[in-house]
Amino acid sequence: MSPRSLVVPLLCAVGVALLFVPGRRDGEAAATAVGARTRVGLVFDVGGRGDKSFNDAAYAGLVRAEKELGVAVRYLEPSSSEDRESALRLFAAQGFDLVVGVGFIFSSDVDEVARAYPNVHFACIDYFAGPGGIPPNVAALAFREEEGSFLVGGAAGLLTKTRHVGFVGGMTGPLIRKFEAGYEAGVKATCPTCVVHAAYAGTTPDAYRDPAKGKALAISQIASGADVVYHASGATGHGVFEAAREAKALAIGVDADQHDEMPGTVVTSMVKRADVAVFETIRAVHERRFAPGMKVFGLAEGGIDWVHEGPHAAGVPADVKTRGEALRADVASGKVTVPTK
Repeated sequence: MSPRSLVVPLLCAVGVALLFVPGRRDGEAAATAVGARTRVGLVFDVGGRGDKSFNDAAYAGLVRAEKELGVAVRYLEPSSSEDRESALRLFAAQGFDLVVGVGFIFSSDVDEVARAYPNVHFACIDYFAGPGGIPPNVAALAFREEEGSFLVGGAAGLLTKTRHVGFVGGMTGPLIRKFEAGYEAGVKATCPTCVVHAAYAGTTPDAYRDPAKGKALAISQIASGADVVYHASGATGHGVFEAAREAKALAIGVDADQHDEMPGTVVTSMVKRADVAVFETIRAVHERRFAPGMKVFGLAEGGIDWVHEGPHAAGVPADVKTRGEALRADVASGKVTVPTK
């Protein structure tokens, strides 16, 4: 059951049209699709569907809820970052049961719209609380990205032959710094003498959709000796993969299993289960047991993982997998606390 694309001009408060793509069965009328069912609206982060990363993971949770729970789903891809609030407000004004914002840049927008529509449930992935705290109708979904980054960092420290590895981040700030800090700690856990080269693509949300910049940063790190490069930069990471392939280096994906983006180059990925967070939140609303507040997913909760099993992990040697799982046990048990900055 795959959603069909339908473009509808939505004249928002800011006077900018949005791309409205409803999810429903082929041939089913929109009015029938919504009916009396639970309605869920999701607004994508910068990069939108097709990033093969964070947004696609959230979309997978939305589709799973549509299939397994029978909820009616809609999603919006804002044409610019300025349209985020308008997109959230559109769903809220239509009385949707749950409105989801994908990405930390939605945090303040979710707060404002949630306070304006206290009878609508909201959720925000990678939510950062503002000075006013979390509104009582918001589920704040966060992840311990540093834990998964620690595992792939450990793998990078064992896989490198040059003792130099790279990290390419998207937008500078505390969220992506968690990825970098966890990765560096993992590298040092398995290769204390390794050098970690780190760089960021920018200071605005556009840093998540700039493959050319990602490629340039990765080329620079590879020129400095890095033979394994991990990215946490959304669609910008496609350029990192290209640089690694051309230099015959290894790359590590993020948020989703990105093996198929460049087989033979992407050796593993840090998996952030945004799909699980989205699905479980939708199910809670559907079953009338929505609980607001902060909800954090890490290794222990099954919200974070790394690709170490199956054909997509064929490039990870057995000893690296074994060490990685030992590191996982240490983190999940609390024996090791992974830094976040």
